Amino acid sequence: MIDDELITSAMDFNDDERILEPEKNSFDEVENVLRPKTMDGYVGQDKVKENLCVFMQAAKMRGESLDHVLLYGPPGLGKTTLAHIIANEMGTSIKITSGPAIEKSGDLAAILTNLNEGDVLFVDEIHRLNRNVEEILYPAMEDFSLDFIIGKGPSARNIQIPLKPFTLIGATTKAGLLSSPLRDRFGVICRLEMYSAEELSEIVRRSAKILGTEISYESSLELGKRSRGTPRIANRLLRRIRDFSLVSGHSEITLSDTVTALKRLEIDELGLDYIDIKILRSMAEKFGGGPVGLETIAATINEDAGTIEDVYEPYLLQLGFVARTPRGRVLTASGYKHINVKQPKKPQITFFDDDEDK
Repeated sequence: MIDDELITSAMDFNDDERILEPEKNSFDEVENVLRPKTMDGYVGQDKVKENLCVFMQAAKMRGESLDHVLLYGPPGLGKTTLAHIIANEMGTSIKITSGPAIEKSGDLAAILTNLNEGDVLFVDEIHRLNRNVEEILYPAMEDFSLDFIIGKGPSARNIQIPLKPFTLIGATTKAGLLSSPLRDRFGVICRLEMYSAEELSEIVRRSAKILGTEISYESSLELGKRSRGTPRIANRLLRRIRDFSLVSGHSEITLSDTVTALKRLEIDELGLDYIDIKILRSMAEKFGGGPVGLETIAATINEDAGTIEDVYEPYLLQLGFVARTPRGRVLTASGYKHINVKQPKKPQITFFDDDEDK
């Protein structure tokens, strides 16, 4: 049952009373400048781009709004950028919010009723939507309407508020946390993959041009190799390397500038930083390579367990330096080799935490 407050929120909403887009700072402004505006300027994710172009063209030919789109994959791969490009290519406006920002059902109802026909509603971290809020989306996505039940018992009545056709674009780094009813209502589901060094090199050269600086191909490729397959990291490192090059008095970012800057930033040839190396060394030197639990690693290096699991561990797993087992994390032969530590023939101590899957 929905109370009268939700109906009031939906019908009396004023755009000036609610900020859909979060307040921007200088970092956001730089990020927005570097974002491509069209599919042609978007580097990488070729299969996703080709399919989306077909779907958008077909929607235009039918005179309809694009079907709802779910973008998922690791952070920093361009989900937000792709949402802006879709809105731009479809010739519509985009409204931006996030799952945690929508606290009440009335908030979402108010946003939906103020969308114009064909508008794009981008919901970042959609997996963090409150379940009560999520239920409002079901009829909105399927029938473009809001359904409310007012009152109780025999006096209860149904109220339906029609919505203008819109496109919901949801972005998430954890697609597995989406409920099945919500996931099944997306007509287009796209997984974004990690970028190659060559693709990141192209992104870096484009970003450098926008920032008004020059960078050699060798420098951009070296930066691409150390960016963990992520454009966001590549652009962040580019800005820091530009600082080192500028202070050195160089008009162009050279390979020497790049190597020196990344060394100062403690980023090695594979993109591992100080914390990554600290995790590997802790596992090798204090736990004999494991198995060791996540909470134990976190306590040893004085880092949050959630941060290790979400930020650092995925890349270490991708490189094959760390393996997950039912008893805990294990350092592989490749991990030992990377930190130049001799692998013991047999683990000296066996550890595991209650937090691990058994």
